[in-house]
Amino acid sequence: MTALTPDDWAPASFVSAPTDLLTPAISRTVVLDRPLSALRSASLRWTARGIVEARIGGLPVTDALLVPGWTAYERRLRYREDDVTALIAAIFSLDFQLGPGWYSGRLGFRGQSGIYGSRPAVIARLEILYADGHRQIIATDDTWEWRATGVVSADLYDGQVTDARRSATPVAGRVVGAEPDAAILEPHLTPPVRRTQTICPVRSWRDEDGTHLVDFGQNLVGFVRVEAAGVEGHTITVRHAEALESEKLALRPLRSARATDTHVLSGGHDVFEPTMTLHGFRYAEVEGWLDSFAPIEQSVTAVIVGSDLDRIGHFTCSDPALNRLHENVVWGLRGNFVYLPTDCPQRDERLGWTGDIAVFAPTAAFLFDVHEFLLDWLRDVAIEQELNGGRVPHLVPDILKHLDDPGDLPAADTAIWGDAAVWVPWALWTAYGDVTVLRAQFTSMTAHGERVVRLLSPEGVWAGGFQFGDWLDPMAPPDDPFRSRADTGVVATACAFRTFATLAEAADVLSDEIAASRWRLRAQAARDGFRRMYVRDDRILSDCETVYALAISFGLLDDADEAAAGRRLAALVEASGFRVMTGFAGTPYLLEALTRTGYSDHAARVLLQTEIPSWLYPVTMGATTIWERWDSMLPDGSINPGEMTSFNHYAFGAVADFLHQRVGGIAPAAPGYAEIEVKPLVGFAGLTRAETSLETARGRVRVRWEQLDGLDTLEIDVPDGAFAHVDATWDTKTPLSAGVHVLTRNTSA
Repeated sequence: MTALTPDDWAPASFVSAPTDLLTPAISRTVVLDRPLSALRSASLRWTARGIVEARIGGLPVTDALLVPGWTAYERRLRYREDDVTALIAAIFSLDFQLGPGWYSGRLGFRGQSGIYGSRPAVIARLEILYADGHRQIIATDDTWEWRATGVVSADLYDGQVTDARRSATPVAGRVVGAEPDAAILEPHLTPPVRRTQTICPVRSWRDEDGTHLVDFGQNLVGFVRVEAAGVEGHTITVRHAEALESEKLALRPLRSARATDTHVLSGGHDVFEPTMTLHGFRYAEVEGWLDSFAPIEQSVTAVIVGSDLDRIGHFTCSDPALNRLHENVVWGLRGNFVYLPTDCPQRDERLGWTGDIAVFAPTAAFLFDVHEFLLDWLRDVAIEQELNGGRVPHLVPDILKHLDDPGDLPAADTAIWGDAAVWVPWALWTAYGDVTVLRAQFTSMTAHGERVVRLLSPEGVWAGGFQFGDWLDPMAPPDDPFRSRADTGVVATACAFRTFATLAEAADVLSDEIAASRWRLRAQAARDGFRRMYVRDDRILSDCETVYALAISFGLLDDADEAAAGRRLAALVEASGFRVMTGFAGTPYLLEALTRTGYSDHAARVLLQTEIPSWLYPVTMGATTIWERWDSMLPDGSINPGEMTSFNHYAFGAVADFLHQRVGGIAPAAPGYAEIEVKPLVGFAGLTRAETSLETARGRVRVRWEQLDGLDTLEIDVPDGAFAHVDATWDTKTPLSAGVHVLTRNTSA
């Protein structure tokens, strides 16, 4: 399949309903040109501005949901092409249920609707091939008809209203042609969004008002399926939330998102699946559930929805709390990877923040096969750069340029957020060894690097201008996450160095010697500027954990300065009581920086810390996903007073990369794990065993270590065509070739 313009779909064109209703069905009855027995094949090509569900003869064309997802709508729109031969009858209906989705529904934190267009529209082309070679084309045009359906309204933030009494409404009239645009229609190559799992309630109860509350035991993303048989016209209302406060739904973190589904009964047996909306929740409040209904625990089910990615990486160890932490990272990714990587799935936001995925990409690429998923998102990064003069916006797709009031988010180049254009492609190359991503993105990567070059001061540092800095530093006030302790110039310059160095390495891979040499010089200049302007007497400007973690992990210091930075970082960590005192910028690198400079015991104590702020504090509070703030819930069970308080934000979950590489012992020594570095920290944090595995292009890599009765045992599975480099303390010749290897060492002496 290839990219197409609307003209390539001829005679099909975009059509919409001439109404303010944002959830119409657009349909046509089709009569075959030949007998059904002469049918050879049928293929449906379809997409929408908005979201759309296709049915033939009342049966769904696909199990994919929220089609076609969200892209940079100004330039590209995905389409599906499905084999529908099995659904064709002699006479059948071809129906498309539309919803506003991201295109014309509410989007962003300013309450704005219709950012891309005022109403949804569909384009479709059904091609039927007969045995005699005849082709019958059925294409959307102004002869099609529209009608209202049982989907009364739908919004990604506010929820869906479904009236089961309206399952068969009369035709309201003819459709109209939608305004043309310049978007290229591209084949949908990424994994579709699907129902991936269902979860039954773990408990239910009634509050003092008699309203039912349901706990599904897991913070998840999707919707609640409701089955009920009752009086026609009776209404059941389902509200969703991630947390409870005083045994009631904690709704304040949702901000303006209503997250409410409303179901009106038909009088028969109804099954409601609000598939044109999405919620982030663990708890549901069900209003209108009567005693005459079946027990609520048997009648409501949480349906988990997300991009259907293959799980490829696993980690487990002897500490149940660390295992729960790791699972929280997995669930956070599952909930926020819905066609694109988002920040959170529950409140009036759910946007493609570039900073979150910039730091989380290596973790994501280990846990799941996200190659096509993130490569598709990076296409939008490049498009948005083209629309913004090379600048990487804070959000991709970028809605800020459409908002009437973007608030305190000026259009500016920023460290980490902008660096996603470079760091994410490099993470994919490292994880999968497919040079396609670097070839496809090198222009985008370079464009960001060039803009940063122009922002450097004569001293060679990136200081001044708008920056997020060490976003959500735990010492910042709850209502002002910008007030981190780390100097923003130090953070930005460190990130600029990493970006320039990465560009040089990418150019090497692409055999572009001129670009490689140029970016290497830029990296050296940034490194020199950093040391000259920010390093004084074994201190780095602003003297907090994040600046040392970045300087050490990014390789900004010479050996003596790095050793001094490690000592200072260890001292700061010890002074904090071994708590995590870093935000978005420093957190992914904190434990590695400590370990690299010889303070693995400090790293272990930080990882096992259970007091605020720490990774395990949320676990002690029953968290099942990674929180946005270290203290999204306070010890007394109340919710953090800050405006931004999500219980499903994966950014701080980047710690899982340390678990995989340093605790588990699987790190890429060459792109795509053609060579594997096996150097686990055996006994780290008092663990007695750990096991990590990864499905690579060459096969499964597995590392398992155990300490028992004074004997360390290390098991390594190396796939064909790969080699493993093992820590020299194991006294074995390396590299190890394909096969299963068992190494031991005596530690009882």
